[in-house]
Amino acid sequence: MESEEKIQPGVTVKSEVWEWTKAILIAVVLVILIRIFIFKPFIVDGPSMQPNFHTGERLIVSEWIYHLRHPQRGEVIVFHAEAKRDFIKRVIALPGETIGIKDGQVYVNGIVLDEPYIQEAIDQSVKVNGSVYNLDFAETTVPEGSVFVMGDNRLNSTDSRIIKAIPYDKIIGRADIVFWPLSKISIVNH
Repeated sequence: MESEEKIQPGVTVKSEVWEWTKAILIAVVLVILIRIFIFKPFIVDGPSMQPNFHTGERLIVSEWIYHLRHPQRGEVIVFHAEAKRDFIKRVIALPGETIGIKDGQVYVNGIVLDEPYIQEAIDQSVKVNGSVYNLDFAETTVPEGSVFVMGDNRLNSTDSRIIKAIPYDKIIGRADIVFWPLSKISIVNH
């Protein structure tokens, strides 16, 4: 024992290396568990959520939230839409609600939906066929266990108007934080 180099009185190099190894292993295990069960990174791809989210932005998606409760109107979710591609959209209507679009207005259960999160997009939009922003969509009822989602960029979005309501079991989680680019770091407004 006399030959082992001492860092501090009573501490050997071997014990110090072991302590660092344990700390690193614990950190790696925690990161893996958090990544698998709690948070998932997501990269925005496409213009469907502009002006609120842009291609290349990276988000942290909370996977655990919907194990505790169902999605709420206005929340931005990520879900499995196709075998090799996940989508990001906003929840517009909940199970059992009726949804329709007429003369550019979204109606849920016959009441115009207040959508402050798309005001900038509406202001920037061009009138298409006399409709300011939303193309008309016949009234439909959201099935139980599903949500009706739409992109914030309504004129350029493949959403529930095309791919139908999204079942709960296809939802990955809620977009909570934009972490890249660094200039756009923010908490997602729901």
